[in-house]
Amino acid sequence: MTDFTLHNEATAPDDSQPLLAKSKAAYGMIPGLHAVMAEAPGLLEAYQRVHELFVNSSFDKDELTVVWQTVNVENACHYCVPAHTGIAKNMGVDDAITEALRNGTPLPNAKLEALRDFTLALVRDRGNLDDATVQAFLDAGFTKRNILEVILGYSQKVMSNYTNHLADTPVDKPFQKFAWSATDKAA
Repeated sequence: MTDFTLHNEATAPDDSQPLLAKSKAAYGMIPGLHAVMAEAPGLLEAYQRVHELFVNSSFDKDELTVVWQTVNVENACHYCVPAHTGIAKNMGVDDAITEALRNGTPLPNAKLEALRDFTLALVRDRGNLDDATVQAFLDAGFTKRNILEVILGYSQKVMSNYTNHLADTPVDKPFQKFAWSATDKAA
């Protein structure tokens, strides 16, 4: 495995230093993911911007969490699942939603389950969804805008999940209590 540097504001490339300062201001620390991404300033900047765009999409906190964690679990991201467990807690997402996502068990309502199903189909089928899958999502109360916003959320997760796989990013201390592995997911 290639060793990646966990940058800080002093060691990061010049173009990443203000981005890490922004991360530190937002989170009270530099998340390990951001520390790794700082090696490529464009990636860190893109990740931060896509995150802001997705958070400001039409999805509520539960729906954001469903998209994020569905992708994180599907991609078996050892870093993002615990991080988004902590983030969900901070956002006030019901623990039942988080646990169902982490464990691959049914969600508490049909609309959230439809969002997870659609997100999984998008990931697994690489966006090549049949009309029935799209219609089921729309019939669950979602919109064409939501279809495109799932793509936005998935784009964010591709950046983070793949970076964490390649860098084996250590889970940040505040999220270590939410450790997770793919074997935790229900069969």
